Amino acid sequence: QVQLVESGGGLVQAGGSLRLSCAASGRTLNWYTMGWFRQSPGKERELVAAIGWSGGLYYADSVKGRFTISRDNAQNTVYLQMNSLKPEDTAVYLCAADRNFGVQISQYEYDYWGQGTQVTVSS
Repeated sequence: QVQLVESGGGLVQAGGSLRLSCAASGRTLNWYTMGWFRQSPGKERELVAAIGWSGGLYYADSVKGRFTISRDNAQNTVYLQMNSLKPEDTAVYLCAADRNFGVQISQYEYDYWGQGTQVTVSS
């Protein structure tokens, strides 16, 4: 079992930055693909960014050039650096782990989930 705990969310003005962290316990994340999803009311959960254990990356078009996902295997932690935030980035951000090789887009491929952290961007 893998337990994931997100932190770093909050309220920020448009144009600002936040750094989300996802700390894992139970097992090492070295061999997991890690993803950051977000969900807002009335919308489907969407993959924002993902990083494979071999280094493969995925970014949603809406965040390319603004968000950066990274991992620190020694700290068993994954990060999401979010710059130039927009009001439409407002959502609950969830960290997820996938045991399979390669970056998967669908939320149904991910095996473990955190509880989420709220990000609110004011205009």
